[in-house]
Amino acid sequence: MTQIDPRSPDAARARRLVDDLQRRFATALEAVSEKHGDPSALTPISWLRDGGRHGGGARLVAVDTPVFNRAAINVSGVHYDDEPTRRLGSATALSTIIHPQAPRAPSVHIHISWTELRDAPGSWRIMADLNPAIEDPDATARFRQAMREVAPELYEPAAAQGDKYFWIPALGRHRGVTHYYLEGYATDDPVADLDLARRFGEAVIDRYAAELGAALAAAPEPTAQDRRRQLEYHTLYFFQVLTLDRGTTSGLLVHDQNDVGILGSLPARIDRGLLESWADRLEPPQDDLVRALVAALPDENPCTVADAVRAELARVVREHYQTHPQALAMQASGDVVPPTVANHLAPR
Repeated sequence: MTQIDPRSPDAARARRLVDDLQRRFATALEAVSEKHGDPSALTPISWLRDGGRHGGGARLVAVDTPVFNRAAINVSGVHYDDEPTRRLGSATALSTIIHPQAPRAPSVHIHISWTELRDAPGSWRIMADLNPAIEDPDATARFRQAMREVAPELYEPAAAQGDKYFWIPALGRHRGVTHYYLEGYATDDPVADLDLARRFGEAVIDRYAAELGAALAAAPEPTAQDRRRQLEYHTLYFFQVLTLDRGTTSGLLVHDQNDVGILGSLPARIDRGLLESWADRLEPPQDDLVRALVAALPDENPCTVADAVRAELARVVREHYQTHPQALAMQASGDVVPPTVANHLAPR
């Protein structure tokens, strides 16, 4: 079945935007990869929501290449034009995470999405965070400045929200070194809002591609300590995504038709023993969630998080929150709960 497009012109405009940003990022990453010895292109993978009746998406991925530990540039557009009882009208998003192989090259997460509810105006969610295993303070400053320059008047509140959202209480630290998070953003000028989303996406994509290229060009041969620090950081990233990230949890609870894509942000390998050691730092029932995640991983260390493992991890997370819906309140948040998250347990 082919994918049916949404009726909403705002959703259609948002889809064109995220498609453009996906192509821009893929082109930039492939250029960096080719320059550093890997000319292969990112692999496209498509999926459909309910056979295409409610939209679908496409992701561009690279796994365990000479340059990328794991790279995923996901675009999705779902809608419920034929189901007027659903509160969610449409959700259109770019969500991307890049984990390089080189320990001194930073990872990055970027999310730009447009959401329309039937009983409220549409709004944007705009996020970016730089995630180095081994920080280069100059690169952090340049990435922060690129985000600030898009809309200086928005930077301080967005940075404060990002710092709040990406804090990991159990570990007493953040995921990432600089954060930006606008939730529920909309003004009375939708054209300007769309332009803001575009300019922000282009700025962080271009800045990250430049930082990745510079890090790869300057990086010395990794030491065993470098590799160890990267593995520990990738384990922290895994922990944050699967125990705190509301967007990931919402995606898994809403449907099971793109589990591997939703968990495309997970690094290729983590430290199983380190992850298990963090279970006792969490309050019930989240301690049991971590133990169940550990049980779903291969019995090896470091352990490889292959696609089949991602599918099993998705099942574990989904069953945990279906059994313990009250635990959703223990996840990360800014001052506003994303509408797609608030909606996932609402009547359909």
